[in-house]
Amino acid sequence: MKLSAGDRVLVTVIYILLAILAFLSFYPFWNAAVISFNNGTDTMRGGVTFWPRKFSLENYSVVFQDSRLINGFVISVLRTVIGTFASIAATAIFAYGMSKSELMGRRFYMVFCIITMYFSGGLIPSFLLIRELGMFNSFWVMVIPGLISVWNMIIFRTFFKGIPAGLEESARIDGCSNWGVLIRIVLPLSGPVLATLSLFTAVYHWNDWFTPSIYLSNVDLMPIQTKLQQILNSNIMSEQMAQLDAAAQGRMNKMRAVTTKSLSMATMMVATIPILCVYPFLQKYFVKGVMVGSLKE
Repeated sequence: MKLSAGDRVLVTVIYILLAILAFLSFYPFWNAAVISFNNGTDTMRGGVTFWPRKFSLENYSVVFQDSRLINGFVISVLRTVIGTFASIAATAIFAYGMSKSELMGRRFYMVFCIITMYFSGGLIPSFLLIRELGMFNSFWVMVIPGLISVWNMIIFRTFFKGIPAGLEESARIDGCSNWGVLIRIVLPLSGPVLATLSLFTAVYHWNDWFTPSIYLSNVDLMPIQTKLQQILNSNIMSEQMAQLDAAAQGRMNKMRAVTTKSLSMATMMVATIPILCVYPFLQKYFVKGVMVGSLKE
């Protein structure tokens, strides 16, 4: 369809505004990447914007030689994988039961769950509860307290209710139990919602630094995001240099080109790139997954 002169002007303006918005969204990440590849001392002069002025890999050398940062990266990977799988599995099982109209007290359970979305016990009661449960300073404190997501449960439940009842009935006629119906029929048909909610849950686990900072005192259990937050809050380079292992300390002359800002940018890239790489593989499920429950027929 041929556009009028006014329509062409409007489309042009829209494209310009979208381009500006895309630039404003992408530039901070690009600038952080540029600084991470620039000489730290040179970065302190300012003016490093789109390209490294003095290209250097020393920032990443310090990151990958710091055993504590590498250990934090491993903890983040383990937490994300285990936490995502456990959370999706537990939430899907809960949602499957809640999707059944014959479940006694279903309305009460639903109201009780929704209340928890708006009200919580607060930080101090939560801390005391975690301590009494024996999860303080434990890896599982990053997994078990957030095992069930009410919001994800509601999305799962809406999707499960849209699956034709005839499929489940035929499976039961063939001898499937409730577990068999869920594992063999319902979950294989729930690919879009599983992929979408798995990604959202994985991003939460990967980016969460606050929970470990409250419930963990053992630095060996802290994920890389918490250690990155500590780096960003650090004001002097000596605090970071004190954490380097013996091999890294033997290269102090080369580290003169590393500053707290350049080190934090390099750590940020290491902490961000892995989760960004997951998006392209799950993007095709987004439209189907996020549209669950948007239409009522």
